[in-house]
Amino acid sequence: MRNASAKGVFSFLIHDVSRMRRTFFDQALKPLGITRAQWWALSNIARHAEEGMIQTELANLLETGKVSVGGLIDRLEDAGLVYRQSDKKDRRVKRICITEKGRGALDHIAVVTDELDELVFADIPEDELAAASDVISRVKQNIRAALSAKAPAARLSGGEFSPSH
Repeated sequence: MRNASAKGVFSFLIHDVSRMRRTFFDQALKPLGITRAQWWALSNIARHAEEGMIQTELANLLETGKVSVGGLIDRLEDAGLVYRQSDKKDRRVKRICITEKGRGALDHIAVVTDELDELVFADIPEDELAAASDVISRVKQNIRAALSAKAPAARLSGGEFSPSH
């Protein structure tokens, strides 16, 4: 990345580190028979343990469609990690709830995550991690603000680029 700006290098590294961390995490979870997508869904369901979650709520949190999340829930249910139950107020609605086995899986995954973090953050002092986290949080806030302002990408880039040229 010769002659790249600090912003360009930062953006590239954020993307690359995120991709590599996902790959590393996937490899660590494979022996457990659970995918990162299943873990992420299970974690979100566990956060709503008292009342369970509606499929559309989970789809929104995972930023995916209801049909995709439905298959994911089916696989989690087949593995005994979640169950569906009728909503108390609307019988047409099914709530997804975590099972004890699901809680146990999350506990085990937490141990794996801690082990991965030891490797990933080796020799990086806490103050440097805190500073990096602060920068990334501010970038996230800026992105969130731009998204809520609905700034169209074409306007941001001048709208002149065409991949066919």
